[in-house]
Amino acid sequence: MLLDRRQRPLRSLRLSVTDRCNLRCQYCMPEANYTWVPRPELLSFEELGRLVDRFIAVGVRKVRLTGGEPLLRNGLPRLVEALAAKPLDELALTTNGVLLRDFAQPLFDAGLRQLTVSLDTLSRSTFVRLARRDALSRVLEGLEAAAGVGFTQLKLDTVVVRGVNDHELDALLDFAARLGAELRFIEYMDVGGATQWDPAHVVPRAELLSRLAASRGAPHPLPLRGSAPAERFVLPDGQTFGIVASTTQPFCGACDRARVSADGQLFTCLYTSQSTDLRALLRSPLTDEALEARLASVWTARLDRGAEARAALGIRGPLADAAQLKAAPQLEMHRRGG
Repeated sequence: MLLDRRQRPLRSLRLSVTDRCNLRCQYCMPEANYTWVPRPELLSFEELGRLVDRFIAVGVRKVRLTGGEPLLRNGLPRLVEALAAKPLDELALTTNGVLLRDFAQPLFDAGLRQLTVSLDTLSRSTFVRLARRDALSRVLEGLEAAAGVGFTQLKLDTVVVRGVNDHELDALLDFAARLGAELRFIEYMDVGGATQWDPAHVVPRAELLSRLAASRGAPHPLPLRGSAPAERFVLPDGQTFGIVASTTQPFCGACDRARVSADGQLFTCLYTSQSTDLRALLRSPLTDEALEARLASVWTARLDRGAEARAALGIRGPLADAAQLKAAPQLEMHRRGG
């Protein structure tokens, strides 16, 4: 097992397939204009497949496709089909759901079984406020389509922002139950792209649990979290949900995830500004064995604990402002994948 310097294994890979997105969520892409990675710099499906093989060889067993919005990548079901044939324990995809109605069946037919859809609100006006696009109806249609074609491992992700959507906790839980999905509440994070982040906008884990206890009865934690980002709970009525508390209760000590951006940059932490250029290695004469050795050397040198370091700051603001992100766009969440 490949271990970093804090004895954390490399087991999970978050693989971005595009930096483009068809929403402009305030907590991720609040600025007016963005510069996109030129298409020739994106990794091809063949390069992505080769890279996944090399990550599998050094210990990865879980792959999640991300973006930007991954369904914007032309021909994505073809990549899913190729990855689904590989020896992985999990192959998952995270989407904003806007295009899911048309992609649910092709993705399922390609072998995808685990799907996570961002759903921050059930209110059209709040959706427009958060995402700056009038697309809630399309997301809901996509979710119905996904459930209809057979996605039983369906998750919903809700970024909770105080004063915007934090009054919808119960409504979102009820919707998830009707859909047969598991809801995960995510604390608003001060990552790259969140230039408007303010700690006053965060609804912390402790408050979420207190509110849910008041309205639905005390949630009880489920065991065996392992390295999962979400801490899972069960309500008295049997419904399960999760909380991703990266802001107030970071879980760096169990983090087993590497991230590769759509242009082939390897990041060992969501907060780091340092990366390894895998695209250059893939487009060089480097052998598979040498590429595996490079991946192993990056991971075994890893010391990152970005969320813990941020939490220890005390007085805390955004990770980067708009000017810093323009100078270092690799910090953007939509560039490296969440």
